[in-house]
Amino acid sequence: MIMIAWDIDDVLNDLMGLWFENQWLKEYPECNLTYADLKENPPYKLLGVKKEDYLKSLDRFRLKRYLHDVVPVPEILEWFLKYGDRFRHMALTSVPLSCAHVSAFWLFKYFGNWIRTFHLVPSKREEDLPLYDYSKGEYLNWLGKVNILIDDNETNIKSADSYGIKGILMPKPWNSQTKTVKEVLDLLIDVE
Repeated sequence: MIMIAWDIDDVLNDLMGLWFENQWLKEYPECNLTYADLKENPPYKLLGVKKEDYLKSLDRFRLKRYLHDVVPVPEILEWFLKYGDRFRHMALTSVPLSCAHVSAFWLFKYFGNWIRTFHLVPSKREEDLPLYDYSKGEYLNWLGKVNILIDDNETNIKSADSYGIKGILMPKPWNSQTKTVKEVLDLLIDVE
């Protein structure tokens, strides 16, 4: 059975858009950008702030509002309801370790019928953690058994591809994917 590794934030949900609309624009009402203008991820340069300030704002949103405001992308939840049982699934995220518990709870709340494991290659923050893997591709190579990675980050897709794992890019303003979410999900049906 084909194993799919799903990124969580900005794949299974629209974290960046929700954070931008519900927190960033409230903290910085003078910001003239829209979500569609966020052509870089992380977008701190576009926002005109230090990377640390952007990350602190995003992490505050994760810890305080994630479980209340973040919902699944409707097309993806619909896909899981129709086709989820045809594949094995796991989650692979790069949230900071300090936010991983919230991400895991959210994942199992909405996708626990299909996704049974939560994997983490934590993004760096101020925590001093052992470094086991430099990339999602490296982690998936170590883990084995994964056929496909679905992610919004082109670097993660290239990393997976370099280890022979098919990468599928989920469309977001900061990447080059021109297909819609539905068209991307249809690619999975063809893989079957």
